[in-house]
Amino acid sequence: MVTRSLDLPALDRIDTLAQELALLQDRGKRRIAILGSRHVPVVSVHLVELVARSLAQEGHSLITSGALGVNSAVIRSVLDVDPARLTVLLPQSLDRQPSESREQLERVLNLVEKPEHDELPLPMASSLCNQEIISRCDQLICYAFHDSETLLASCRIAEDMGKVVSLMFFD
Repeated sequence: MVTRSLDLPALDRIDTLAQELALLQDRGKRRIAILGSRHVPVVSVHLVELVARSLAQEGHSLITSGALGVNSAVIRSVLDVDPARLTVLLPQSLDRQPSESREQLERVLNLVEKPEHDELPLPMASSLCNQEIISRCDQLICYAFHDSETLLASCRIAEDMGKVVSLMFFD
C-alpha cells in the first residue's frame, strides 16, 4: 500500500519551483526587473540595495522604474556598481517625476520616458510602465505590502507571462 501526503504541492507550483531552481543554477546573465513600494521600512531599504548591488556585480542587467522607495534604492545601488547595467522606465516624462528623484534619474544612462502618458492618472501610467518593464525582463523581484494593488497586479501579469516572480512583503 502506497501512502500519499496530503501536503503535496499543486503541479503548477512544482513547475514554478523547478523554473526558479533552474534560474538559480543558471550562470547566464539575466534581465531582472525589481519593482516595489514607494514607502519602505529603513531596514528593508538596505536589503533592496544589497540585492540590487549583488545582482549588478554578478553581471545581470537590472530594470526598474523611477519612483522613490524600492526603485530609488535599486537605482542608487546599480549606479554605484555599473551604470550601464541599469535601465529605468518612467511612467511619464522626467518633468512629471518628483523633484527629489529627478537629480538621481538624470544620472541614469538608459532612461526611457513616456511623455505620451503625462495626461493619464499616475496609477494607470504606473501600471502600463510596470507591464512594459515586465515584458523586457526574464525575472521579476517585487517588494510590496499586501495592499499594494498595482504591484500585486504586476506580479500576476508577470506570472501569466511565464516570468519567474519573487514577491516579498514588508508587512
